[in-house]
Amino acid sequence: MSARILIVEDHADLRHLIRMMLEFDGYEIYEASDASEGLEMVHRVRPHLLVLDIMLPGGMNGLDLCRLLKTNPALGLPAVVLVIARGQPRDIEAGLAAGADAYLVKPFNSMKLLEIVKRLCEKSAH
Repeated sequence: MSARILIVEDHADLRHLIRMMLEFDGYEIYEASDASEGLEMVHRVRPHLLVLDIMLPGGMNGLDLCRLLKTNPALGLPAVVLVIARGQPRDIEAGLAAGADAYLVKPFNSMKLLEIVKRLCEKSAH
């Protein structure tokens, strides 16, 4: 069984690009365009990992969703890779403090994303 990955990203083009990269590597992919929809998808599909943008529209941002996922065992405690638009140290620190397992700064290298996803999915399988 392949790992289930949820991409939560409001930019459809980037979401599609990430989806294509991960599907090519054999992952089962789900998508959401904001944190509220992402939370609904977490309840529905129980992903092993989220690729989660920090800056999302609506009342909940990516950091809020990450904190919620990491403090609520009923949600399955999936691994979280945060996608950060600005590589400022405070943004990275905030992401790690929210419980993120890893982060990528936009624009990111696709090979780096695949490497992180593979490592975290293997870790969660043990």
